[in-house]
Amino acid sequence: MEKIDHLLEIMTRLRDPQQGCPWNREQTHASLIPHTLEEAYEVADAVARNNTHDLRDELGDLLFQIVFYAQIAHEAGQFNFNDIVAAITHKLVRRHPHVFGDALIESASAQSKAWEQLKMAELTAAAHRPISLLDNISMALPAATRATKLQNRAALAGFDWPHINHVMDKLEEEAQEIHAEIAQGAQPERMEDEIGDLLFVGVNLARHAKVDPEAALRRANAKFERRFRRIETLLAEQDRTPYESTLEEMDALWDRAKQEEKNGVLS
Repeated sequence: MEKIDHLLEIMTRLRDPQQGCPWNREQTHASLIPHTLEEAYEVADAVARNNTHDLRDELGDLLFQIVFYAQIAHEAGQFNFNDIVAAITHKLVRRHPHVFGDALIESASAQSKAWEQLKMAELTAAAHRPISLLDNISMALPAATRATKLQNRAALAGFDWPHINHVMDKLEEEAQEIHAEIAQGAQPERMEDEIGDLLFVGVNLARHAKVDPEAALRRANAKFERRFRRIETLLAEQDRTPYESTLEEMDALWDRAKQEEKNGVLS
């Protein structure tokens, strides 16, 4: 607690109207949002790279963001850091009756479902009216993450494909619809609509496979980057650049980079 208190004191000093940091004094909850999102993604990047040293530092940066929001709210007489801690403490106890009460939950998937059901019950009670299963899913989430949450909520009511093979069938159906649109001239608005449907089903496929679509796409991005950088390196050894190469040549080098990865040469 001494270290937390010291961090809170530093934040107070940074926001001091007379002797604080000009940049820190200017910030608002709204202005912090891009920085908070960036810090969260840097945490994810450190985890993906399995770099525990960077993870420690990035978690510190993320914690500082929370302290920053708390200080701004405290100055406005809204809430403080202790209120944040109290709120999450009470929520964790409420949402884990199998740990802090007599409920019986036997698996992680059952717990995820129970969590969502408890959350919906709390939201309904707070609203004093029936609410949609899809309420309270942040619009600020990355699209794939929000799609997963929408699908999970609908699945609570049984609105879900019973087997992953049905998702694959739907994926093929959506791909055929894109083929049809291309044949009809590939109008941008229609293509956006159909590709959106394809991506949404792709997220559903990931969900049924118990894969995080955001993590999967980050991994695919990293794979593409590794292999394309290898293409650039191999071309540089010939005093050439991708601009001076044909697609066929780069494809061949891509296959070489892919094989090197399989052989453990490229990582």
